[in-house]
Amino acid sequence: MNSLRRRIIGYFGFVAVVLTATAAVYQQGMRVFEGRPRTFLDSFQFAVEMFTTTGFGGDAPWTTPEMQLFVAVMDLVGMALLVGALPVVATPFLQNALSTSVPQEAASSLADHVVICSYNSLADTLITELEGQEISYVLLEPDRDEATDLYEDGYTVIQADPVSTDGLQAAQLTTARALFIDIDDQVDTGIILTAREIVEDIEIVSVVDEPEQDKYHRLAGADSVLSPRSVLGETLAAKVTTTVQQELTKAVDIDGDLQLAEVSIHHGSRLAGDTLAESQIPERTGVNVLGAWFRGGFQAAPAPSATLSPGTVLLVSGQESQLSQFVEMTQSSVRQFGTGDTLVIGHGQVGQTVSSALAEDDISYTIVDKTERPGVDVIGDATDEETLTAAGIERAQTVVIALPDDTIAEFVTLVTRNLAPETEIVARVQTNESVSKMYRAGADYVLSLSRTTGRLSASRILDDRDLLSLDQQMGVARITDHDLGGQTIRDADIRRQTGCTVIALEREETVITDVDPDTTIDVTDTVQLVGADDGIRSFEQSFTWTGLSRLQFAIHRSQCDVSRYRSNRGAKATASGDLDFAGVFLIRFDNGHFTREIIFSDRPFTVGDIVFRLCDSFENPRCHDYLNGCNQ
Repeated sequence: MNSLRRRIIGYFGFVAVVLTATAAVYQQGMRVFEGRPRTFLDSFQFAVEMFTTTGFGGDAPWTTPEMQLFVAVMDLVGMALLVGALPVVATPFLQNALSTSVPQEAASSLADHVVICSYNSLADTLITELEGQEISYVLLEPDRDEATDLYEDGYTVIQADPVSTDGLQAAQLTTARALFIDIDDQVDTGIILTAREIVEDIEIVSVVDEPEQDKYHRLAGADSVLSPRSVLGETLAAKVTTTVQQELTKAVDIDGDLQLAEVSIHHGSRLAGDTLAESQIPERTGVNVLGAWFRGGFQAAPAPSATLSPGTVLLVSGQESQLSQFVEMTQSSVRQFGTGDTLVIGHGQVGQTVSSALAEDDISYTIVDKTERPGVDVIGDATDEETLTAAGIERAQTVVIALPDDTIAEFVTLVTRNLAPETEIVARVQTNESVSKMYRAGADYVLSLSRTTGRLSASRILDDRDLLSLDQQMGVARITDHDLGGQTIRDADIRRQTGCTVIALEREETVITDVDPDTTIDVTDTVQLVGADDGIRSFEQSFTWTGLSRLQFAIHRSQCDVSRYRSNRGAKATASGDLDFAGVFLIRFDNGHFTREIIFSDRPFTVGDIVFRLCDSFENPRCHDYLNGCNQ
C-alpha cells in the first residue's frame, strides 16, 4: 500500500470516528440540556451538516449554554477537518493527476540493455558511452521528484527501488546484459545479492568509495569492482614523474613496432612556447603528431602555428626509441626533485594514492590538508596564501590538487597559479563540467572522476570496442564492421568528419601501420583509429551499420558485387517500430543476378544471406549510393 493511499484511508477513518462521537454526544446533550430528545440518525445528520457547512437542520437555535458551547467547538473542529483535507488528500491527488507520470516498469520487450542504479554524474558518463554504442539502458530511481526530472530530461528511467527484488525485476534484469551499481558501498552489496537471486549469468559492475570494500562486493557476487579514485591518484602521480620509463608506461602497442602515447609538455621544456612547426618533432625524432589537447580541448591534426604551451598534451605515435627521444625533449631541463618540490593538496583517497605512488618512485613530496591526520606535513586551509607559502609553494615544481570539492579546487588553482606562475599544476575534479573551469583557472592537466568511472565501467560492459586507454583522455578503437571498402582515407574524409585518425589497418595476418591519405581501405580490414570519445562515437555512427543483432554487410560500391558478408544463423529481423531504421532487405545472389525481398517480423536469417538496411533518410548520400547501386 503506497503512502498516499495510507494517508487517505487514515484521514477518512479519523473523520468517521469524529462524526460518530459528535452524533453520540449531540444526542445525549439534546436530551439532557435541551429537553428535546433526538434519534441517533437525527444526531448523525446534524453532525454531517455541521462538518460540511451545509446547515444545522431544524434544531437551531439552542437555548442552553452547554449546547451552545458544544456546537461552537464542533464548528471549529469541522473547519479544521475540512482544511486538513487539502494537504492530506486533495493536494497529493491533484499532483498525481497533473504531474508527469514516470513509468513504474520497463517495457517487457526490452533486452540486451544495461540496468543502472541509480543516477549521478558517474552514471551520466556511462550513459553517454552506451548511447554512443546504441545500447539501451534503464535507470532505477526511487525518489519520485528525481525520477520525474530525469524522465522530463529525456532519460530512460523508471521509478523503482533498486534494493528490492520488485524494482530490479521491473527493470527487466533477467534480459539485461549488465547491471551497474554506484549508490553506497554497503547498499550496493545488498543490490548485488538481490540481483544474483534473480539471475546468475549477468555482468555486475559496482563502484566502491573505499578500496577495502572491494572484497565484500566480490563476495556478494560482483564481477568487476571499480575504485576510480585510486586510478585517479595513480594517473595524477604519473604526471609528476620525469623519467622516460614512467612517461611511457601508458603507451599503447599497435603492433610489434608502433606505439601510441600521450605526452605532456612540461614547464621548462625546450619545446614550451614553440609552435608545432618550430618544434620540428617529426624531423628531429621520427614521431608523428596525431593530435593535441589544448586546455582540455582536443584538436585532430593541429595547425603548424599551434603553440605548445606548458600543459599541452600531444597524442603521438612512433617506435619505442623514437617516443623515448621525444619524451626527453618534453621534460624540463632544470627539473630536479628535492624535499618539498612536489606539493600534494588534499589527503583523501586520491591524495593518499598519489603520495603512495610518489613514494614508490622515490619522489619527495609535501602533503597539505585541512585536517590533522597521519602523513600530513602542513595543516591548514589551502585557499590561504599563508598555508601554501608555509608548504614551500615557491620552490615546488609540481602541485597536485586532490580535493573532493570542485569549487574549492578551482580557487586553490587560482591561488597556486598566482603564487607560482611557473609551477606545473595537475588536478582532479568530480564532474566533467568542472574540467574547462580548472583549465581556465590555470591547471595544466585535469582528470575528471566521473569521466574515469564512466569509461572504466564502459570497458567492462561493452564488448565490441577496445578502449585501450581507460584513464587517459583518448580512446583507441578497433572497428571491423564498416562500409569503407574501396575508399581511400582521403576520400572517406574521416578526420574532418569525426576528428579521429586512422593509425593502422589489420589485413588478414598483417598490421599495416604505414598509412597515409592515399591508403585504400579494404572491406575485410579492421580499422584501428584513435580519437576523443565523442570522435569515436561519431565514427561509429557515420561509418558503421549497427542494430539488428549486429548483423553486418558490405557491398562493393562501384561494381555492386558481394565482396564480404557475415550473418548469424537464427537471428531475426523485425519491421516493428522499436527498430531505429525503416526496414530491412534480404539480398541473394542467384544465377548471376541479385534478388531481394522485404523482411517482415520473425523472418530468420540463415548463413549465406546478405542483410541490407534501408536508411532512415534517403537524403543520406552514402545510403543513397547503396540504394541506387544495388537495389534496382
